[in-house]
Amino acid sequence: MADELSMRYGVNPHQASARCFGPDPMPLQVLNDSPSYINLMDALNSWQLVKELRAACSLPAAASFKHVSPAGAAVGVPLSDALSEALFAPPAGGGELQLSPLAAAYVRARGADRMASYGDWIALSDRVDASTAQVIKAETSDGVIAPGYDEDALAILRKKKAGKYRILAIDPDFVPGSIETRQLFGLTLEQHRNDFVPDRSFFDNVVTKRRELSEDARRDLTVATITVKYTQSNSVCLALDGQVVGVGAGQQSRVHCVRLAADKADLWYLRQHPRVRSELKFRKGIRRAERDNAIDLFLQDEIYAVERPSWLANFAEEPQQLTHAEKRDWLAGLGAVALSSDAFLPFRDNIDRASRSGVEYIVQAGGSIMDEQVVAAADEYGMLMVNSGVRLFHH
Repeated sequence: MADELSMRYGVNPHQASARCFGPDPMPLQVLNDSPSYINLMDALNSWQLVKELRAACSLPAAASFKHVSPAGAAVGVPLSDALSEALFAPPAGGGELQLSPLAAAYVRARGADRMASYGDWIALSDRVDASTAQVIKAETSDGVIAPGYDEDALAILRKKKAGKYRILAIDPDFVPGSIETRQLFGLTLEQHRNDFVPDRSFFDNVVTKRRELSEDARRDLTVATITVKYTQSNSVCLALDGQVVGVGAGQQSRVHCVRLAADKADLWYLRQHPRVRSELKFRKGIRRAERDNAIDLFLQDEIYAVERPSWLANFAEEPQQLTHAEKRDWLAGLGAVALSSDAFLPFRDNIDRASRSGVEYIVQAGGSIMDEQVVAAADEYGMLMVNSGVRLFHH
């Protein structure tokens, strides 16, 4: 017998009479407010991602979703003070709020692309504690899904958005059936659910001259691969230190995926530049989102193409832009980045662009007629590449 959960509306507000059907008992419980169709799409995709990351890495995991793709994902690796400052998080070395491992995972997940994460849906692999709830409280977000909530954490979250913050609890032991269906234009499509999860053997087929895969690199390739599995295709994901640093989602060309993900990784790293952290002084009362937008524009080459852009008003004093040389010198320190592609890399241009953003480890499906040239390009840059033989499209 099926159970059902009512929704606010479908994909758009004019698509009314939206419902979610499931087994009885329903593994999903609404603890506050009512989700929309897109909320549930984000919640159910992001929950699978963090559950798989938790199992694969044995660390608490978090994801920040927007429009059925992750803006970021991470496991609970402690943050440095510099990264904490760059991401508006409490200092790693102390302060009033101590970040729990789950809270650190969300700070990292949100920090992959703070602009894209504005108004995100959050997924958390573990029971939510007060530390994590306090971090969420400070951010603009639509809702959260987790296996459970401490009482003080739930009290904090229920006050968010004037009591309209959407909170879902999911049974962590729920396992769906192996067959999934979808209706499209009155027709029903059916397939085996994508229950593939990478294990250690997934990285065995190293095809480059460089062959040593450290445990940190293996972890980061795992984070990138599980994240790309739940990213709308075509997609490429970059990861470092247990977190996503760039996602290129939904592009028709593979190299555009790489360019988008690598550009985001560059911005993530440039946010940590000492001048960005020390010299950007914001006026009192400037919100986090406005600061994120201003930092992003500050780091673009073309920002002063017009006379005194309006966003400069967010600063207490006008900052001196980083020169191109300063940016390149700083970005030269970005290394050991892991890249996962949801399908094969068809041409070496993907490798050329990835190399400029510190990519040293790559996992891709392989099987292109250009594999030999792609591997040769990886060898030129001293990269390690795995041809997994597994495609991970997500639609």
